[in-house]
Amino acid sequence: MADQHTQFQKTGVQAKKLRQTRETRAKTGLIGLEIITALLFLVTLFPIFLVLINSGKTAFSVTASPLTLPEDWLQIFRNMKTIWVDPNIQYGSSFYSSLLITVFSVGAIILISAQAAWVLVRSKTRIAAFLFMMFVAAMTIPFQIVMLPLVQWFRILGDFIGFRLLRTYPGMILSYMGFGMSLSIFLYHGFIKGIPYELEEAAIIDGASRVGTFYQIVFPLLKPITATVMILNGIWIWNDYLLPLLILGKGNRIQTIPLAVANFAGAYVKQWDLILTAILMAMIPVIIVFLIAQKQIIKGMVAGSIK
Repeated sequence: MADQHTQFQKTGVQAKKLRQTRETRAKTGLIGLEIITALLFLVTLFPIFLVLINSGKTAFSVTASPLTLPEDWLQIFRNMKTIWVDPNIQYGSSFYSSLLITVFSVGAIILISAQAAWVLVRSKTRIAAFLFMMFVAAMTIPFQIVMLPLVQWFRILGDFIGFRLLRTYPGMILSYMGFGMSLSIFLYHGFIKGIPYELEEAAIIDGASRVGTFYQIVFPLLKPITATVMILNGIWIWNDYLLPLLILGKGNRIQTIPLAVANFAGAYVKQWDLILTAILMAMIPVIIVFLIAQKQIIKGMVAGSIK
């Protein structure tokens, strides 16, 4: 009995040591991941930090000491005022153009993609499966391959229907709808598959039409993934430079903020204080929208990953 008791004690001590070793390894791994995450955060934040501190300096200070903090932070607002009234950048009209294009493009992408994904999920046919696979395949096509055909087709289509698409707002919005809908339909498709069909059947039994079922029952349930689609497409469209350059071109009265900043950098290549301030002013609206909608974005991403 004494030998058995001693053996049990040894086994218990070994199990306790093994558990403590595993807990120590888990804590060490967690600390290592936290350190890596903090380093990645600093690396990501560093360019934004450089833009912020150098926006509060004069042109000489930016080139002389780019890594030091500004002596007078109020210089940021003086630089912003200079940017706002400068006729070379036309920040006010550029902001209006970017806002109009982003709002209408994102709104159209959300509305059409949600409806299309809902129909593709609920239609158990081979055609629906084929169309969904075409949307998924469209995500793999690089933009550089289709950019020149896109301009040619816009010119041909505009001449055919008598409605100009190049250098206009409708052309920009249609372009963003085409490029943004494939990913959006993919995200909505995965989310809608997790919504019980019994909810829609109950609405139909109560007399709701098919359109009413979507807008009154399904669409409100898509709020988390809609926030994700909105912020992903919104950030992309707001910051995009290449597509506006192709569709709107240079010297056009319609120009987005990235185009205006690029033109401004060309005109004032040595005034880095104003160039960085213009970049900061372009970043502020996106940062504000992200901070407001971040909870919904995280909910949408988590829900999408679970489903």
